Amino acid sequence: MHALIVHCHPEPSSFNGALTQVATETLEASGATVDVSDLYRDAFDPCEGPRHYAVRDNTEIFAPLGEQRHAYQTDTLSPDVAREIERLKRADLVIFQFPIWWHSHPAVLKGWFDRVFVSGGLYTSEMRYDRGVFRGKRAICSITTGAQSDAFGPGCRGGDIEKILWPTHYSLYYMGFDVLPPHVTYGVQNQNMGYAYQSDADNERHLKRCLEGWAKQLSLLCDAVPLRFAGWDDWDDNGQARGRTGQS
Repeated sequence: MHALIVHCHPEPSSFNGALTQVATETLEASGATVDVSDLYRDAFDPCEGPRHYAVRDNTEIFAPLGEQRHAYQTDTLSPDVAREIERLKRADLVIFQFPIWWHSHPAVLKGWFDRVFVSGGLYTSEMRYDRGVFRGKRAICSITTGAQSDAFGPGCRGGDIEKILWPTHYSLYYMGFDVLPPHVTYGVQNQNMGYAYQSDADNERHLKRCLEGWAKQLSLLCDAVPLRFAGWDDWDDNGQARGRTGQS
């Protein structure tokens, strides 16, 4: 198996960095090979724009999807995007490692989605969802939160993790991935950061257990059941769920 870790944290010594290191070591110990796309280290530009297209399809108006299609067809994608696409094509498993910031993933990862999931190349109107180009490949999100687990859930202060991750998960499914249940590391804070959930010693023990839990989950990925999403056979020609009744 070949895995790609898309790592999104600006501090190499962060706990996200430790999770990426554990994932790399665990997967390699099982015989897998691993690539890491470190978006901050590589200074990946998340902002789509004309500067990324040396050979323009339309020099008067910048239409991102049209330029993406043209660049893919003419083999003129920018080097950073072409590199990421090749990494994705090689991977059997893609791990997205990131902290939850403002109830979502970091902006650099959203920009990675915007630029790397190229229209006309990696998806079309027909080549998406359960007919997506990456069908048969698996993806999993490994995320961290500052607050403890009790603060998350329907109606809770931190929000519902399933809803927070839904846009990320659904975008991956849109591209055809089998999306595995996420790994969530709660409470990645300590007293020095202004939180008093636990002492520094308890925090160290907590984080150690979290790393061990991530390694264990990775060792059991072959048994993981993907999240369930609707597919083409579930929708009518208007994109609505079959059998859905109108609302009065």
